[in-house]
Amino acid sequence: MDRAYTDRIMKCLQEVHNELGPGLIASIYEEAVARELTENGFSVVRQVEVPVYYKREALGTPLTVSLILDGKVILDIQSVPMHSKLSERYMFTCLVCTNCELGFIVNFNVDNLRDGTYPVYNFRRPKK
Repeated sequence: MDRAYTDRIMKCLQEVHNELGPGLIASIYEEAVARELTENGFSVVRQVEVPVYYKREALGTPLTVSLILDGKVILDIQSVPMHSKLSERYMFTCLVCTNCELGFIVNFNVDNLRDGTYPVYNFRRPKK
């Protein structure tokens, strides 16, 4: 993943955090982030349902991804008291199911956004 590309994403996330601050619900941050990213040239899809397969058959309950950028990066927008390893596992599963390269868990309920941003890599994705 290109460093300049991820830096552009982080700049958009920081802009939303600077403007809104911590303490709101995740859906508000998600909408603001989607707007900011779109204004900065990213292709953004919100609330993407990702099928889960069991023995090659899709289950009736899909995973839901907050945002997918340009078909290759997932953003999981949160506003929670503290980070959870379960969120990382969920993100990794979403990355595998979508074949995306990289995901960021972004918790806006922090004073410094860097403290609330966690990258997750899809190490199962075939190398190009």
